[in-house]
Amino acid sequence: MLRLLSGLALLAAISSSALAQSDYPNRPITLVIPLPPGGTNDIMARAVADKLSAALGQQVVVENRSSGGSGTVATRAVAKGPADGYTLLLAYTSTLATGPHMFNNVGYDARKDFAPIGLIASAPALLLVHPSVTYRNVSDLIADMKASKEPFQVGTPGVSTVNHLSAVLFAEQAGVRMQYIPYKGSQPLNTDLIGGFVKVGFNPIPVSRAAIEGKLIRALAATSMRRSSMFPDLPTIAESGLPGYDAVLTYGIVAPAGTPRPIVDKLNAALRAALATDEVKRRLQQEGAEPMPTSPEEHTAVIDREDTKWAALIKAHNIAPR
Repeated sequence: MLRLLSGLALLAAISSSALAQSDYPNRPITLVIPLPPGGTNDIMARAVADKLSAALGQQVVVENRSSGGSGTVATRAVAKGPADGYTLLLAYTSTLATGPHMFNNVGYDARKDFAPIGLIASAPALLLVHPSVTYRNVSDLIADMKASKEPFQVGTPGVSTVNHLSAVLFAEQAGVRMQYIPYKGSQPLNTDLIGGFVKVGFNPIPVSRAAIEGKLIRALAATSMRRSSMFPDLPTIAESGLPGYDAVLTYGIVAPAGTPRPIVDKLNAALRAALATDEVKRRLQQEGAEPMPTSPEEHTAVIDREDTKWAALIKAHNIAPR
């Protein structure tokens, strides 16, 4: 009798869980952005939130949680939260692939503590120069860097940012020495590139676009493997002398590990439908980003690949935030 009762209780629990999954979602969903409002993460989340709401039949509420640690604190909070599909995270390269290797004890494992839902987009940076320099391509720049007796000065927005790491990766693959000039953000670097105070820099597309179109600075190449749809005539670094070079920010949505697969699949289908709309494509491309619809498995592979690549670079060059 005891065995029968235990079996009935287990069956009831399984039935209740299945019902909850089939009924999902039956209340609003929170999409956490682990950073303050106004940045690219904010734009990525809000670009898809309304479409997700429409597809799922429940409001997807975007919530900024700027708790510090370059987003790792709020990321940890979501990782430790309930795996019921009602709290999701806007996760990106800095919180899943670089931050965990620069901050001590972030409290989560990017590979084990999340259930990837799908990517939203990837966003390259640009290798930029002041118009006064004579480099016509990346090969010219590398040749000058190799000829320089001193480390070559290159501007980056901050230390330990993915744009800074893009420059470090470039130096490593090109076999050149660089002196990194850190700026307090992309806009100050853009201003000094325009003024010629720094001749070469790595900076995101949105802050650079107007200056490029106004011929105040010049783009030599994009840091992605594929050309940017905003600058289709601009070659990539990979096709300009450094095969395999790839340094982009990727943005996606994840849930806590253990989220039931039917819920993951439902969220993935809604996200892919959102990314297929012209409205969302246009909004992302305005940010210099490329829409990247993926399956949960493909998203998992991207997380694994980025974690492996950036962890090795950070360790080899002893990079830490400051």
